[in-house]
Amino acid sequence: MHTNFKQPGLSARFSLGVGGLLMLVALWSLGTHWLEANVSLASLLSPAQTFSSLYELLVQNQLTLHTLTSLKRVLVGLGLALLIGVPVGLAIGASRAIENSTSSAFQFLRMISPLSWMPIAVMVFGIGDAPIYFLLSFAAVWPIILNTASGVKQLDPRWLMLAKSLSATRKEVLLKIILPGVLGHILTGVRLAIGVIWIVLVPCEMLGVSSGLGYFILDTRDRLAYSELMAVIVLIGALGFILDGLAQKLYQHWAHSPGKA
Repeated sequence: MHTNFKQPGLSARFSLGVGGLLMLVALWSLGTHWLEANVSLASLLSPAQTFSSLYELLVQNQLTLHTLTSLKRVLVGLGLALLIGVPVGLAIGASRAIENSTSSAFQFLRMISPLSWMPIAVMVFGIGDAPIYFLLSFAAVWPIILNTASGVKQLDPRWLMLAKSLSATRKEVLLKIILPGVLGHILTGVRLAIGVIWIVLVPCEMLGVSSGLGYFILDTRDRLAYSELMAVIVLIGALGFILDGLAQKLYQHWAHSPGKA
């Protein structure tokens, strides 16, 4: 017996999503009320204080520079990860010998937390954006490599045989068959990489830089501006949510594109 479950419509999904966020805010409010009995400054962490501080920060344009700086670092780190990860993933997926020779080393490196490289990154690249770019790209490169390699392995071999029978050049095979065929997997890797980058970004921006959302968190802590600190945390979550949604939409657009391979 087969049971067909009807998928909720767009308005229903939106309502459920908003309801989940409202429940999260309600739990947050209850948590701060509970903490007020033990923590004297707990009221500064309440949703009312947080959103009030966030509104003031946005109106006074105090977060624009920090937000744009963080987004720039995300884009540069993701771009470097793509420049490295896609070619490496294509090579691994196309060659069993390369896969066998790199699998153990890559798995070993992938298991090392990017944040553990922070002292070495500062020692090698100095203070500034360079060590942040290194740490972000190191964190993001692995899902891109793994998903690209997986996409190459899942290519329909009949397309490659057809290209060979038509005497297609390597460049034509790469641009017309392989890259369109693995683009969906690459976009999946990009979405995973964005999630990893966004998590690693904040501690990376505590490496002696003077701008960025991570720096602003340290600044609010030093000024004991806890409501502003919570406001920045909410902003970080919102921006991460938006970035993930954009990556998901990009993947869905490609997955439903009539011209995809």
